[in-house]
Amino acid sequence: MANAMRASSILTIANDIRELIAAGADVANLTVGDFAPDQFPIPERLRDSIQASLQRGQTNYPPPAGNPELRQAVRDYVKRTQGMDYPLECFTILGGGRPALYATYRLIMDPGELVVFPVPSWNNTNYRDVCQVRTKMVPCRAEDSFQPTADLLRPHLRDARLFVLNTPQNPSGGVMPKSEVEAFGHLLVEENERRKTTGEKPLYLLYDQIYRSIVFPGYQHYSPVQLVPECAPYVIHSDGISKGYCATGLRCGWIFGPAAFTRKAIALLTHIGAWAPKPVQVGTAEWLNNQPAVDEWDQNLISRVRNRLDVLYKGMQQIRDAGHPVDIIEPQGAIYLSVRFNLVGRKTAAGTVLNNNEDIRKYLLTEAGFALVPFKAFGATDADDQGWSRASVGAVSSEELQRALPRVQQALADTSPA
Repeated sequence: MANAMRASSILTIANDIRELIAAGADVANLTVGDFAPDQFPIPERLRDSIQASLQRGQTNYPPPAGNPELRQAVRDYVKRTQGMDYPLECFTILGGGRPALYATYRLIMDPGELVVFPVPSWNNTNYRDVCQVRTKMVPCRAEDSFQPTADLLRPHLRDARLFVLNTPQNPSGGVMPKSEVEAFGHLLVEENERRKTTGEKPLYLLYDQIYRSIVFPGYQHYSPVQLVPECAPYVIHSDGISKGYCATGLRCGWIFGPAAFTRKAIALLTHIGAWAPKPVQVGTAEWLNNQPAVDEWDQNLISRVRNRLDVLYKGMQQIRDAGHPVDIIEPQGAIYLSVRFNLVGRKTAAGTVLNNNEDIRKYLLTEAGFALVPFKAFGATDADDQGWSRASVGAVSSEELQRALPRVQQALADTSPA
C-alpha cells in the first residue's frame, strides 16, 4: 500500500508556479481547487461564530459523531435545501470531505473488489491505491460536459461493489442532468433487486456533492434519493462547508446515508481522529441555522464565481474566434472551466515540438503565465483527455484573468505546424 501511494500531481505543478512567481512573473494560478481568502473570504457570520466559540473555551474533543447541535443543523439543512428527511442517526460530522470518501472506500470494499468511476474525476485513483481495490475508469465525453451517463456506466456495474459520482464536478465544472441522476437511482434499485436473488453483496453509490450549492442559472443539482427514494439504502452522500462557504481550511464536512454505514464510519474515523475542530462545529451549526444569511451568501457566491468564469469563458471564445485551436465548455457549476488547447504536434518559437498535454501545460505556464491542470491528473490518459485541462477561478481575480488572456493568445500565435 505504501509503495502504491503517490504525491498529488497538482501539488507538483504548484512547485513550478511558486518558482515563477518568486522570479517576479505575473502568473494567473488556475490550478488550485481552493479559495484564496483574499478573493473569497468565509462568511463573516461564520467567522464570528467560530471566534465566539473559541472565546467560550470550546476547545476540547467533540463527540465522535459530531456535536449534536451541528448534526441536527445539517439534518435540517439537507431537508430544507434538498427535501430529504433522514433520521439523525444517519449523519456524522467529519474533518472535511476527504475522510468521508476514504471511509466509504475502506468500509464498503474489501481488497480486490471493484470500484467504478468516470474519468476525469478527483482523487479516486489515490483511494484505489490506499485501499488496494480494483478499478474500472470509464472515460466521459466533452459533449456531456464530462459527466457520466447511466448507460455509459451500466455495463461495468454488474460486478462492482461501489461506484462514485461527483456533481457539480471537479474537474470539469459539469452538472449532471436531472434525467441522468434519476436514471442512476433506478439503476441502483434494479441492480440491487437482482443481487437479492443471487446473494451477492449490494452495490453502493458514493455521491460527492461538495459543490452542491454552486450551480449556475439554467442548471440544478439533484440527489438520486430525491428522485428515486427507493435507492436511499444504497447511497452515501458526502458534503460540507469547504466549497459552498469557501472554508476549505476549517475542515468541516459530513456524511449521511444508511444508518448502519454511518455507525461504522464513526467508529473508523474516531480511531483516525478525523474530527472537525469543535469551535468550527459550533460555529457551523449557528451558521447553517441562519437560513436568510445562508440563502443570501449562496446567491452572492454564485455571482462572484460566475463573474470570473465568464471572463475566462468569453476570453477563450474570443481567442478561438481569432482562429486559434481552443475549445471550451460553458460553465455549469463549481469553480471550474474545461478548456482544450489543441496544440499537440505544433512547434514553439524556440523550435520545441509540443508532444502531449504536459508539454502544453508547461508551455502556457512559462510563456503566458497561465497555470492549468491537465485532465491526466484526474485519471484521464493522454489518449482520453485530448488536450483538455481544468481551470479553477478560486484563487484569481477578474483583473488577473483579463491580464492573462492576451498573453495566452500571443503564446498560441507563436506556435506553428511542426
